[in-house]
Amino acid sequence: MAQQPKISAREIPFAVDQALIGEHPAIVKLRALIERVASTEVTVLITGESGTGKEVVAQAIHMLSSRSDQPFVPVNCAAIPHDLLESEMFGHERGAFTGAAGSRHGLLTTANRGTIFLDEIGEMPRGLQAKLLRVLEDGVVRPVGADRATRVDVRVIAASNVNLSDAVAKGAFREDLFYRLQVVPIVIAPLRERRSDIPLLADHFLDRIRGRTPGREISISREAMVALWSYDWPGNVRELENMVERLVILCEGSIIDTSMLPENLVASTRPATPPVKVKLSDGGVNLNNLVRELEGRLINDALKQTGGNKQAAARMLGLKRTTFSAKLRRCGVIAPASLDDSDEG
Repeated sequence: MAQQPKISAREIPFAVDQALIGEHPAIVKLRALIERVASTEVTVLITGESGTGKEVVAQAIHMLSSRSDQPFVPVNCAAIPHDLLESEMFGHERGAFTGAAGSRHGLLTTANRGTIFLDEIGEMPRGLQAKLLRVLEDGVVRPVGADRATRVDVRVIAASNVNLSDAVAKGAFREDLFYRLQVVPIVIAPLRERRSDIPLLADHFLDRIRGRTPGREISISREAMVALWSYDWPGNVRELENMVERLVILCEGSIIDTSMLPENLVASTRPATPPVKVKLSDGGVNLNNLVRELEGRLINDALKQTGGNKQAAARMLGLKRTTFSAKLRRCGVIAPASLDDSDEG
């Protein structure tokens, strides 16, 4: 049941902006927080919906820390049966239980001098939570069936996709362990709250696929990208990555268009700004004014939907940044005061 530790080598270059793709203010702040936390030895509790990249954040903290040349050991507490989790975590002595034919080190010992990542920590049984608390407080591990404890030097990073404070209130999670874990809490925003990063992520996944299949150039049409942008992505970044890979496999040409998208994704596309209602009368209309009005409404909507991110709004509308800025001034749309033309967030 034990997962193989991932050994990180400090000599391998690591850049947090390459591990966590995005320009949205939420992801920029997240990268800055990771860099600050990595220089310390504090325990960290990462929360976020499934698929937001909690393990990626944990790996980034490890790789930027002084422990980067030591093991990084991920453990999914929900994937290991409760009756085996204690043995997997703490190890066991020979004869400690039926089937224990020999002694075995646990994952905490495997992670000695490195980092252990406890995903889905809320699934850990309360009895085991007490043993983990002792590791955090005293740095000692007692294998199942052992008479003596051994000392370990391990950094603990935990993660959960549920609200642990609610679990504490219900008595399902130890309050003392909760506060001991979240010395520094890190919250990862779901993808739907940073939609402006969807095109960046989709292009990143495309580039990675191109690297595996040299000679095949595939791109996503503007209409398909708008559909990807409009979808809420309940599975977050993981779902987007899987979707891009699926579309590349199904694509027979060089462009992924809306006809290839699954029905539920296309159906979720947000309606465009309603057209300007006008009736052509004998006196005619001012076409320039109508075009300017429609452009202004679309630009305003794009800015609202990207949280004022002008670069992302320009990308949504298929415009160059300079063209977008010119139309912004011409249409008289006022962007959020907190952001200027140079803002990339």
